[in-house]
Amino acid sequence: MTARTILRVGNLMTVDPVLIDAEAPAREAELLLKSYRISGLPVTADGTVVGVLSQTDLLNARSSELIGANWDRVRVRHLMTRPAVTVHLATSVTRAARLMLEEHIHRVVVVDAEGAPIGVLTSTDLLRALLPEEDGEEPMPGPGVPR
Repeated sequence: MTARTILRVGNLMTVDPVLIDAEAPAREAELLLKSYRISGLPVTADGTVVGVLSQTDLLNARSSELIGANWDRVRVRHLMTRPAVTVHLATSVTRAARLMLEEHIHRVVVVDAEGAPIGVLTSTDLLRALLPEEDGEEPMPGPGVPR
């Protein structure tokens, strides 16, 4: 990469993110996070990103006696962080990282020109990109990137 090359979000993001509907039960979100071994989910309503639900959101909710006692009635929309912080596919990685720092978040949802979710960029993706290639090894691909 030359000094003029700007790394874009589309180069590092995990493609085809696991999504969850805002009206889905919180229990379903727990299962998705565990099954896919991920730490957050973009939340949608009518195909639009409306929030993000993280493991931390679920843990905080579970620790509340009131919410925990009514867990079967809790929906994702009750627990999600909103609005979702989104970036376009062509956003520079530097801009996305700065946004994550400013907002104190661990992921941004990557959207296309119509605002539909097409990927997720996480702090882990950013760290993975910083790792130098050692002994001719290939850089580590993200979880959604083919090896």
